[in-house]
Amino acid sequence: MIAKTEAYRPPQRAWMQAFVKYREVGIVLILLVLVALVSLRNPAFLSLSNFRDIVLNISILVIVALAQAMVIITRGIDLSVGSIIGLTAMMVSFTIAAFPGMPALLTIPLGMALGAALGSFNGLLIAGGGAPPIIATLGTLSIYRGLIFLYSGSKSTINAFEMPAGFRQLAKGAPLGVPNLILFALIVAVAAYYFLRYTRTGRDIYTVGSNPDAARFAGIPMQRIIFLVYVISGLLCGLAGVLWAARFESAQTNTALGFELQTVAASVVGGVSTLGGSGNVVGVILGAFLLGIISNALTLVQISPFWQLAAQGLLILLAVVADAAIVGRVQRITSRKTR
Repeated sequence: MIAKTEAYRPPQRAWMQAFVKYREVGIVLILLVLVALVSLRNPAFLSLSNFRDIVLNISILVIVALAQAMVIITRGIDLSVGSIIGLTAMMVSFTIAAFPGMPALLTIPLGMALGAALGSFNGLLIAGGGAPPIIATLGTLSIYRGLIFLYSGSKSTINAFEMPAGFRQLAKGAPLGVPNLILFALIVAVAAYYFLRYTRTGRDIYTVGSNPDAARFAGIPMQRIIFLVYVISGLLCGLAGVLWAARFESAQTNTALGFELQTVAASVVGGVSTLGGSGNVVGVILGAFLLGIISNALTLVQISPFWQLAAQGLLILLAVVADAAIVGRVQRITSRKTR
């Protein structure tokens, strides 16, 4: 009897380990089923132009969701990403409108520097001041959104005719045959993949999230790592702010309002654990793609935008419940193994 039990456990552990390691396969299967169902309802969904629109629509989401994922891996959250995007988009748009002769490419480092400054303030509150991430970034969400109104004053919108053509082409141009917006997302994804997988700092981010006590005993500078992920989050939000203004050819006081929900959804649905310590770039991209597919499908089948928000919320809940179940199962198997 004992021999039978021992023979049964290894395949179970192997199956669970394989499921955890390749959980992105599950997202791909969901995507394929969703694509098949929507295509039966509306064949136009499978057209190349439609998929090009979907990829364009999720490019900015991928950039910011990757930043959000790094924060969540350290057991944090950044609810201020939408406000940082809105504030940097407004400040950069005002600048380029005031100085139309300014090289458009300079707006990118300008936006990223502004975003990094805003992100470093979040990092100081959380890593330096010990404030809970959800409370600190909820506060800065309101502060940064309020600064948009303060900065813009009576002029609440910068319109397309006030922006030089070179600035608008930052997102819409396609000199290599692929829209710049997609190229920016690809570059950020590759950089994030290399950073998290092949650098010591990237590995430290996972260690801080998975086991803070072990990270402390190993001599990892935890506060510095936590500060760093919020700076990176602000940096990428600054880039997203520039691209947002260039793509939509306007900057308004409500730019990227509520965008934080989408970034959290893409990260969590893509397999980033809310308990910290796990998640990867491929999963986050798939999570963003799933959200993009759902949004596009609901539009094509003429369903109310309300259901898009409801679907995002439902996906977050399902992903969190599934993640908790997986973690609990893995812990039970691990404890059984150590007996």
